[in-house]
Amino acid sequence: MLYDTFAAMVNKLTFTIFLCISLINASYAQDTLKLTLQQSEKLFLENNYQLLAQRYQTDQAKAEIITAKLFDNPELSYENLFFNHETRRFLETSMASGQFNAEISQLIKLAGKRNKNIQLANAGVKVAEYAFFDVMRTLRYELRTNFYKAYYAAQSTAVFKEQIVNLEQLLRASEQQLKSGNIALKDILRIRSLVYALKAEQNEMLKDQEDLLSQLKLMTNIKATTILDLILDPSEIFTESITKYPYSHFLELAKQNRADLQLSKSQLSFAEQNLKLQKAMAIPDLEIALSYDLKGNYPEKYTGLGIKIPLPLFNRNQGEIKKARIAIDAGVNDIAQQESILENEVNNSYRSALRIESISQSIDPAFSEDYKSLIREVTRNFKNRNISLIEFLDLYDSYKEHVLQSNRLRFEQINAKEEINYVTGSEIFK
Repeated sequence: MLYDTFAAMVNKLTFTIFLCISLINASYAQDTLKLTLQQSEKLFLENNYQLLAQRYQTDQAKAEIITAKLFDNPELSYENLFFNHETRRFLETSMASGQFNAEISQLIKLAGKRNKNIQLANAGVKVAEYAFFDVMRTLRYELRTNFYKAYYAAQSTAVFKEQIVNLEQLLRASEQQLKSGNIALKDILRIRSLVYALKAEQNEMLKDQEDLLSQLKLMTNIKATTILDLILDPSEIFTESITKYPYSHFLELAKQNRADLQLSKSQLSFAEQNLKLQKAMAIPDLEIALSYDLKGNYPEKYTGLGIKIPLPLFNRNQGEIKKARIAIDAGVNDIAQQESILENEVNNSYRSALRIESISQSIDPAFSEDYKSLIREVTRNFKNRNISLIEFLDLYDSYKEHVLQSNRLRFEQINAKEEINYVTGSEIFK
């Protein structure tokens, strides 16, 4: 009986430990998400924190229009006799022994200040909108560049993994040959050294790939523990040639569509509108008041109409007017600078894209497949001792460099057209 009780307790404890371990493993389980470029862009537009923050600024700018359209509230003032020492009563309002007066006033803005404030607020919305478009343009380019770079880095690491597996198989077979005296120890050491070197390079590449994937997760607000499997659809790879368009076409598109240039122009417009407002602010506003006094004036039950206006003898808003004029000069200078930056960026991107496209077109598409077949044949021939270790290692190293260069060139070819889209603020290549 005692044994049965003890066994039941052990079984219960074992089940509890197993359940805890299962829960811990489940909590650390990582989901794998297959992600295309189109899906990543959708997540970016919906969830990116920087983009959302910029949207809030645009909404705040639109709220300024509501404020600008509002009229000033009228002001009401009232004064009552607090204590009548003759009657010893508080707050009397009767004609016989009381006294009070009241006034209602309204500020009337002159020189079109309200309309100018509305126009300034509208100009502020334009500034906020172009700032949003510029942030989106920059972040979108960064997102797509990171996606392409991470995708081709994954292709390269996959080849490294395949090479390491093949070499480890070769190493095990060679170690068996060593026992039979068919291969020298120095050859074993050279192969093992190559395996270690490949693993070290693969590790560095994986670190870079993880950094890129981390940036993608941050930009799309994907859970940090999610494993991303990037998928690049062939339809998402640009095939249109750069030479289809002249340089002047890209330059004109950039001048029309670049959000940073339009932002500079909208900031100049804002400064010009602000100057109009500041000049209007130099003209004083008018305040009209209607008052009633029970017995404090002549005649009793006095009603009066009052007008108040400041005399602009000293303060004519000179400082703010000067600041607004300086802002206009700064805006003109900023537009000239942005146009210069734009022309240089378009020119550099166009030349770079032409150069990369020329290199890509000069490479035989069948070259990579031929190289893969060659490596398989080289490995088989080395196992059969038909070629030397030096030849084998040299060809293997050449193959590795070829894979890295091919993937780098594919990335640069796609990214060159992405950069054209970026510097022109357009979607020429889709």
